[in-house]
This record gives sequence, structure tokens and C-alpha cells, in this order.
Amino acid sequence: MATFDNISVEISVVLGKSEMPIHQLLRMGRGAVIELAAHEDDDVEILANNVPVARGQVVLQGDRIGISVTEILRRGVEKRPTRGEGPI
Repeated sequence: MATFDNISVEISVVLGKSEMPIHQLLRMGRGAVIELAAHEDDDVEILANNVPVARGQVVLQGDRIGISVTEILRRGVEKRPTRGEGPI
């Protein structure tokens, strides 16, 4: 396990997403609120180096915010075409 001690992974949590016109984004200033397409009980997406790896729920621990992992995502096994399905 010592070989993994020096490997860093950037962990990100996506609470929700939103789309808006660029002119609206450019007009935003301090205190602006961006509405997300999410609800307070929705799962958040957990990314490792920008790759989805898990889902979780936001939890409050005193004055800190954390994430409780609820599901580990499995990486899909790439299906190779079989004879008659296309190029191999």
C-alpha cells in the first residue's frame, strides 16, 4: 500500500447543473444566485479526477458540510462488437 501513499486524486462533488445565456453569466456579480436543476434531497455526484465514481447525500456535521456515500458507480465494461454487429 505504500506505493499509493503519494498518489493524489482530485475529488469534486456536483450538487446540480444549470444552463444560462453567456450574457447573463457575464452580468453576474458578488451575491448572484445560480438556480440549479436539483432538489435538496437529490443525490450529489462524486467525481475523482472529473470521472463519476459515486453518488451521495449532503450531510451536516456541526458547522461543516460533508457527503455520505450512498452508491459506488461501476465503470462500464466496453462491449466489443461481435460478428455481424459492425467493424471489429
